[in-house]
Amino acid sequence: MIKNKRGLLLFERIFLVLYDVFNDNNMNEECLICSSPLEYLESAVEMECVLCHKKVMSKTRCVNGHYVCDECHTSGIDTVISLCLNESSKNPIEIMDKMMSMSFCHFHGPEHHIMVGSALLTAYRNSGGEIDLAASLSEMFRRGREVPGGICGFWGACGAGISSGIFISIITKSTPLGVENWGLSNQMTSRSLGKIGEVGGPRCCKRDSYLAIREAVDFVREKLGVEMEIGEVRCRRSSRNNQCIKERCPFHCEEVI
Repeated sequence: MIKNKRGLLLFERIFLVLYDVFNDNNMNEECLICSSPLEYLESAVEMECVLCHKKVMSKTRCVNGHYVCDECHTSGIDTVISLCLNESSKNPIEIMDKMMSMSFCHFHGPEHHIMVGSALLTAYRNSGGEIDLAASLSEMFRRGREVPGGICGFWGACGAGISSGIFISIITKSTPLGVENWGLSNQMTSRSLGKIGEVGGPRCCKRDSYLAIREAVDFVREKLGVEMEIGEVRCRRSSRNNQCIKERCPFHCEEVI
């Protein structure tokens, strides 16, 4: 019998990891606990995370009442740092796909707010961009974790698009008092959000990440003269998305992985 809260939390985390591993190919991801559909409330209410038991105000839970906080949802994402530091690819989509295949990454979730910028930082460095990658990734993690889940619908600003702006802010060393770099950072976010908005919803963290990365590759080439690689982008995960928009998605294909 588990006799203390720390032991219970450890058990619940292990259960969640095993649940994901054995069920990943059998059902589409919604609730991380029971795989039931998510519901989005009009107003935030106090919810208790079923994993760490932290109480926060939120608008998102599953229809059975399960709520998982952003911190628990992104548990394990720190493994991205070692992947990026040992990565030689100049193609951020290729790097992003590797991250998406890692066990911590769910189909939707705030982990993408860190992953987009991390993939771009890595490809930028590998393409000749002069940055301290380890320090830049650490900063990307710190900032990306502050971008909440669900803001694409609640704030009108998708976290994947914001992540591309954070990427530009880091490589240009922008601050609130910056001039050209401040402008570039906001232009990047604007361009990504514009493309994401043109396609329309419902949200898809894979599609929106690809759109933001593709815009960032063009933007960096135009504004900073660094040429990252990017080829045809095809999504082979659509069967796992209950709200896939199919042919409306510029990356949709019938192949699955």
